[in-house]
Amino acid sequence: MRTIIPDRLTASRALIAFASLLVMLNGSAVQGQPGQQASTPQSKARVVGTVKTVSGNKITLTTDAGLETTVLIQASTRLLRMAPGQTDLKSATPAQLQDVQVGDRLLAAGTPSGDRNVLTATSAVVMKKADIAAKQEREREDWQRRGVGGVVKAVDAATGTITISTGALGAANTLSVHVSKTTIIRRYALDSVKFDDAKPGTLDQIKPGDQLRARGTKGDDGKELVADEVVSGTFRNIAGTVISTDAGNSTITVNDLATKRPVTMKVIPDSQLHKLPPMVAQRLAMRLKGGVPGAPGGAGSGGGPPAAAYNGDASPGGMGPGGSRPGGGGPPDFQQMLNHMPAVTLADLQKGEAVMIVATEGSAETPSSAIILLSGVEPILTAAPSQASTILSPWNLSTGGNIGTGDTP
Repeated sequence: MRTIIPDRLTASRALIAFASLLVMLNGSAVQGQPGQQASTPQSKARVVGTVKTVSGNKITLTTDAGLETTVLIQASTRLLRMAPGQTDLKSATPAQLQDVQVGDRLLAAGTPSGDRNVLTATSAVVMKKADIAAKQEREREDWQRRGVGGVVKAVDAATGTITISTGALGAANTLSVHVSKTTIIRRYALDSVKFDDAKPGTLDQIKPGDQLRARGTKGDDGKELVADEVVSGTFRNIAGTVISTDAGNSTITVNDLATKRPVTMKVIPDSQLHKLPPMVAQRLAMRLKGGVPGAPGGAGSGGGPPAAAYNGDASPGGMGPGGSRPGGGGPPDFQQMLNHMPAVTLADLQKGEAVMIVATEGSAETPSSAIILLSGVEPILTAAPSQASTILSPWNLSTGGNIGTGDTP
């Protein structure tokens, strides 16, 4: 499983931070969002993206919006190199055009052509692909080492304290996350679980039932964390039976057992679809129902993971993202076992088959997208339908896109 670390986000944050500094280099205002060009009264513009090709003095960029634009580097262009995380141009070093390579990130400011497909750069800043990768790896390790995740149980805005449940399979471990004015707070988009799609957020947006992941300094007792960064979102837990699948449109319609209504959602490239082996499903059902002596994960078992008999490697070191154990102690993170379970496709799912799904919240305009879909869950829904959601919740926020590992927070 991956942990939270943005792929493009690491570079984008730094590029956004020093975009204003390019204003001073150009002597005119620069407007627009990363990946877009925007005109000003002086007909200046800027563009940011990933280098696709370099030919002569022409650099083709693929912007974060997926568009292509050409940047012309002139002899008079001020070209600088900065490391990810740097925000002061005083620390930048001069660069040459031959230093720019495919995969690097580039922010350029200058004069756009009439059709705005070409930008003649007066100044540009390059961030090397290798530098970005190194910073991502450091952040990845930091999220693994200092990160926690769980379901929000309570929010105290007055004290800036968020109480989360870090337990899995019914465990009741809780942890207090403390935020301050310096804490970076982000909120997942309604239709995405990717970290680089998350928007700046506020504490009052976080509410009970949300998924939350934070990194910061943990207390000695493992029950508190002073957060440097928090990312949260509202996600749907659905248990039901398959009504139909549409492979052409990549959708699945499920009869939600809670609301007794059909729910249609998208299956996207980042969706994880797995089938729970019968033996594992039976043992999970027993545990949720109360457990039996000697059953893995049940009473008298010593708290071993229910799936241990299936994958044979659910060791204490494999708990939580990157082998971490959120909050310290507790049972292994069920999400760590997903990668060991058989993958399925929409075509494998049959009408009437029981499934459990974690999905994005969605909106009236945008349907929900499945993050995790688990089939083979009939024993669980039969034995303990009210507790079924404890298996996939808290789920590992890194399972869906760019949240932390290149994507994972």
